[in-house]
Amino acid sequence: MIKNHNIYISNIAAFFMVAMFFSCTNDTNKVRDFLADKNLPIGVAKDAYHVYKDSGKVTSKLITPLLRDFSNRKNHPYNEFPKGIKIITYENDGLDSTTITGNYALSYAKTSVSEIKGNVVVYNHTNGRKLETNQLFWDQREKYLFTEDGFRVTSTKDTINGFGFESKQDLSKWILKDISGNVAVKKEEL
Repeated sequence: MIKNHNIYISNIAAFFMVAMFFSCTNDTNKVRDFLADKNLPIGVAKDAYHVYKDSGKVTSKLITPLLRDFSNRKNHPYNEFPKGIKIITYENDGLDSTTITGNYALSYAKTSVSEIKGNVVVYNHTNGRKLETNQLFWDQREKYLFTEDGFRVTSTKDTINGFGFESKQDLSKWILKDISGNVAVKKEEL
């Protein structure tokens, strides 16, 4: 009688263990929804170094001390870089490069537009031109930069200050608004 009683107890314990293991499975969508409702990232990366390639060629590199992935948002998935970001873009088979740095950034997945804030610097390594501002928007698809904030553009000959700037990501083909500064002009251009 005691043996049968022990067998029943061990069978009941085994049944509950199996039931407990099967009840612990989580639906991936439920976990994503839970994280989104609590405004928590789906992933966090420290000291991230990401290389982007197109047809086997390196097109850009992203370096950041902290990346928070909020791609679990249904309407506006994004990545957050709360401790700063450094992006190096390569054009013309790596001959031309531009570096973009800032203290904080958000990158929106659906629009491919990034907002970079705080001590933003864009530097073209080919011609030595540099843009400094406190807020910059970067359209990655169009390879276009713009800001309505104050800015300073410097090169070996010029320094231009203003409010409102647009250009290609390599700091060419500018549209400058409300500007002041010294610009060197060739005699033929007068």
